[in-house]
Amino acid sequence: MFIVPEREIADLMTRKAAFDAVESVFAAMASQDAYNFPVIREAIGHEDALYGFKGGFDKAGMTLGLKAGGYWPNNLEKQNVINHQSTIFLFDPDTGKVAAIVGGNLLTALRTAAASSVSIKHLARQDAKVIGMIGAGHQATFQLRAALEQRSFSKVIGWNYHPDMLPNLEKVATEAGLPFEAVELDQLGHDADVIISITSAFAPSLMSDHVSEGTHIACMGTDTKGKQEVESALLARATVFTDEVAQSVSIGEAQHAVSEGLLKESDVNQIGAVINGTHPGRSSDTEITLFDGTGVGLQDLAVASAVVELAVQKGVAIEVDF
Repeated sequence: MFIVPEREIADLMTRKAAFDAVESVFAAMASQDAYNFPVIREAIGHEDALYGFKGGFDKAGMTLGLKAGGYWPNNLEKQNVINHQSTIFLFDPDTGKVAAIVGGNLLTALRTAAASSVSIKHLARQDAKVIGMIGAGHQATFQLRAALEQRSFSKVIGWNYHPDMLPNLEKVATEAGLPFEAVELDQLGHDADVIISITSAFAPSLMSDHVSEGTHIACMGTDTKGKQEVESALLARATVFTDEVAQSVSIGEAQHAVSEGLLKESDVNQIGAVINGTHPGRSSDTEITLFDGTGVGLQDLAVASAVVELAVQKGVAIEVDF
């Protein structure tokens, strides 16, 4: 069995490698060559933490395993460690023996950013110039860096529940040579050609009447029953895509629109179908497209498998007799 510690991940996994792994696994899911297991995600009644398991099996990539972890909201202020904590376990699909244990914190950030980046590549207008960010925490910086590689953006605008965190976004924009402006939500929705929402909110911030025609929105924070980042009416206006339909309508952003009768499960499309060419994706420059990124176990397994292979090649994987 191999162990790849968290400390090694930054030198092994690039944004491009994460993007390629996530795009491939989305395509495999749409082709029914890979499937996710039901998600377990619960409040544990301690430290306001959410903890759970995501797993699956990719027959195309022969990757089997799970990610265990969750969200500890008090970590930064109490222990100076990030709020999201996770570990990925890979198993040999032929024997069931454990194959690898991989640090999952940075990989989770990279694979989540890769998912919204994949949606921008396949669904945003080609002439998109302004990107709007809702949320300015640790994950938002990964989202923005990945997104900026998908279009020739000329400006970044942002809003956050805590405005004092907006310099996190400004720093990334400056690194990319782009101007940054802090704006109110109505202006963000009006001006942005692409919007990424990455918060842990349980009430919507972005409203339908904020958003202009032709916008692509990636909702990346809703992964638990009750969470919500955008108004349900916005999903009713949009053509909705997701990583996993079952998760989208149960724990993703679509859960609210479905429960309110504004959207049917059959209205939600897999992003993998666009990648595979079996769904046309965006049909016009005025269409609003929305990607409901719920986060699937197969994303974690894909990036972890790639990391293990690289770690073995570079001699930094720790081999143990388990």
